[in-house]
Amino acid sequence: MTETGHDLAPGLRYVPDHFDRAAQEALVAAIRAVVADAPLYVPRMPKTGKAMSVRMTNCGALGWVTDKDNGYRYQPTHPETGRPWPAIPQTLLGLWEAVSGFAKPPEACLVNFYDPEAKMGLHQDRDETDLAAPVVSVSLGDQCLFRVGGTSRSDPTRSFRLSSGDVFVFGGESRLIFHGVDRIYPGTSTLLRNPGRINLTLRRVNP
Repeated sequence: MTETGHDLAPGLRYVPDHFDRAAQEALVAAIRAVVADAPLYVPRMPKTGKAMSVRMTNCGALGWVTDKDNGYRYQPTHPETGRPWPAIPQTLLGLWEAVSGFAKPPEACLVNFYDPEAKMGLHQDRDETDLAAPVVSVSLGDQCLFRVGGTSRSDPTRSFRLSSGDVFVFGGESRLIFHGVDRIYPGTSTLLRNPGRINLTLRRVNP
């Protein structure tokens, strides 16, 4: 692992190659165990009920979910199985301690799986009560074109080609910046069994 990185703006830090190949493989194995307990499902947009292009699940005391009727929120149980979310893997708790600069541990880890055609439009992570805590993001698998802007949707954006093992931290003045995934580059990694990308985002929900 490496903890060297690039401060792109106040509170916005990019740490390429934080996890080496062996650490990535161990983390994928831990996420497979999470998915075995809390299966991936297709989330739906509020009001319209339109299916998102990613599949997702969570681990931790809370999980981020969305559906047509109740919208974006955190809850302690899987929306389809009704079971509590599995625990956050220790490796991710260690990552939070290493890069977050925040004393309290994460309460949620959102697991998004992008197939080769999946995207994620520009958005803010703002459903948490405690916005003082950063969001820590991990990329695993195929590369993606990741776009970040400012705290207004109309702010200029810049793009990064993220690789497996890369880490991003959104905190401080950059906690509410808009960001999204414009495309996946299939075949750029051999980490996963199938083409695609896993994105893990660690969040502190409550003060």
